[in-house]
Amino acid sequence: MERMARRRRRPALSCIECRRRKIKCDRSEPCAHCVLAKLSCEYRFYRQSGVAAIQHPLSPSTAGESPVPRNQQRSAFDNETLSCQSTSTPAVEQQGNAEPHVDGRYQTHTHPPSSTQDAEPQLHDLLLRVQKLEESTTPNPIRGLSETGRNILTRQSGLQDPQIILNKTRVLRWSHWMGTAPEFEPIHECFNAANGNRDGVLTQDPDTEAEIAEVGNLLRKCKDVAKTIKRGRPGNGMPSLEIGHPPIDRGLADTMANQYLQTFELVYRIFHIPSFWIEYQRYWNTPENAPVSLRLKVLLVIGIGSSLNCHSDTAPGFRDMVHQWIYAAQTWLSGPLKKDRLDLSGLQIYCLTILSRQIFSIGGDLVWISAGSLIHRAMQVGLHRDPKHLPPMPLLQAELRRRLWTTILEMTVQSALDTAMPPRISFEEFDTQAPANIDDDDLTESTMSTQLILLDSLPTRLGILQLLSGLHSELSYMDTLALGSEIADAWRSYHDFLRANEFFTTPFHRNMIEYLVRRFMIPLHCPFASKARTNPLFHYSLKVSLDAATAIMSPEPDEGFSRLMSINSGLFREGLRYAFTIITFDLIQQTELQRLEGTLRRNLQHREALKKTVRDMMDLSLERIRQGETNIKSHMFLNMILALVEAREAGIAHEFRVAQSARESLELCYDLLRSQVESFSNFGAEEMGFASASLDEQGGTALDFDLDFFLSDTDFS
Repeated sequence: MERMARRRRRPALSCIECRRRKIKCDRSEPCAHCVLAKLSCEYRFYRQSGVAAIQHPLSPSTAGESPVPRNQQRSAFDNETLSCQSTSTPAVEQQGNAEPHVDGRYQTHTHPPSSTQDAEPQLHDLLLRVQKLEESTTPNPIRGLSETGRNILTRQSGLQDPQIILNKTRVLRWSHWMGTAPEFEPIHECFNAANGNRDGVLTQDPDTEAEIAEVGNLLRKCKDVAKTIKRGRPGNGMPSLEIGHPPIDRGLADTMANQYLQTFELVYRIFHIPSFWIEYQRYWNTPENAPVSLRLKVLLVIGIGSSLNCHSDTAPGFRDMVHQWIYAAQTWLSGPLKKDRLDLSGLQIYCLTILSRQIFSIGGDLVWISAGSLIHRAMQVGLHRDPKHLPPMPLLQAELRRRLWTTILEMTVQSALDTAMPPRISFEEFDTQAPANIDDDDLTESTMSTQLILLDSLPTRLGILQLLSGLHSELSYMDTLALGSEIADAWRSYHDFLRANEFFTTPFHRNMIEYLVRRFMIPLHCPFASKARTNPLFHYSLKVSLDAATAIMSPEPDEGFSRLMSINSGLFREGLRYAFTIITFDLIQQTELQRLEGTLRRNLQHREALKKTVRDMMDLSLERIRQGETNIKSHMFLNMILALVEAREAGIAHEFRVAQSARESLELCYDLLRSQVESFSNFGAEEMGFASASLDEQGGTALDFDLDFFLSDTDFS
């Protein structure tokens, strides 16, 4: 008598690979083991009745987008055959016809021959052994965790259901969310009390109340002075395109142009340098006959180069003149679209205008909008298609098109990170190849250019932005670790390469590359770093974020780069906010943790190093105010945080010290703002030949007190 096949009474819930390897499956889609081993994760379930086979391709980053809740999916397991594959496995189309029911059998979508089934376990074992050998030489942040730990990392999500908060009509950036951590609550309370918000009474101490009242008074005075400063700046009216010679001699102009070409141009490739020098000479030969496009191009290059040059040798008010050039370029770009706007020269001026706006903080927080328009113009003239698909053109023009497109991509990605907005471009929308790795002068092979280094990590950085800003993205910790590891590996390889080729690079280029690449680590890890105190599994995110913030605040010594960070540069504004927030967060957290453990008098090195960094940031904030910044909140908050930490270290109440430090900071900043007004009065806009105007710079005269450094729901304008 033939023996009947044994029927399994309950369906298997583990995936096929975990059952074969006889290990515990976390039943995720895909599971953690298959993700680590880079294997296809498939589930096979017993069928009770003949139904259509359904397959759902899922990955850690897209699993949360399914419209069907997970519990409903589990309830359907007895009636459906479900196969979950990672993104590396091609998705199988949904089968439209029902399959015949075979009692007592397990069904899958494919039925390979028996010989293939016998060889499959051996192939999987071989692949797994190769994977283990590769991982043994590659650092893995989650190696060594228990199975429970891996399950938590796979399922943990950093981005919860979005609650959109607008601050001055704008969506909050990544640095704001970190600033709302409970560690900053004493700072919030003091500031709210100074602005008349007594919902949470800080203290009943009369001395503290007096300090808070004085803080509120100083805030209003600083705001009034800032209005005066902004009203007096050039560019408030409609600028004229009738711009002439820069108010400096030819020699100094040549120096500034050369400084631009030796620094920014090697990071953001916009020109072919020998061709630019020919145009530059043509401008100086007959400046009165030069077309507006050439005039703007030359003046913007000189203006950007001046950001790295000490202004003591320049004519009085030269920086205001540079601002006027930037406004004139923006007006020219916003004019009727003619041939001189919609060509390579027009795109070069657009790139220079965006870069100069970031450097001199002229609408720097609105660059993402302009970058979108720049992308559209570039695609309109076909930069998104590689020149090999276009009609024949000279090699120089083809190379210039590739360089410009790569520069536009970099500007778009950086502006998207600054504003927490989508990048508005994906790799499916262009096929332009990377620029050739050749030198402008002799057209011979040379070392890897700075632009190519940035382009190499662009896919990873673009993936981070799409994951962070996507409406339906679910950021799992496994995704965070994987993307962060790619950025870290890329940066280590760049660092080794740059160190080995120091002759071809400068500290300025190395600092710029480090800033533009490593700053992505902070918003990527911030959702988890803020939870490190309650969940030790996320301490790695806090460490990575702190390392990136420290690198931003401690660049390689370079006079030009240091000056760039201190001249009210919007190029570094959001990156500095990341650094400010994560460093002060860790300082407060470490102090409170050691206070609770009674170890404040031990292990002082880390806290003292953080406090020194905070003091350095305060010095940088003061220097930025001396250079024209009207935003005093950074220095005030840093001083308040330092007072909070020192009060907790001394074991005394912090309310009075926090309020007192805010007053001391505002008194110092108010004096610096007043000195700006006096210097402007000594050399007014009329003396530069600028017309007075009624329109306020950047659409308003309010002091930059939106408090987007810490307070996400305060509108102090």
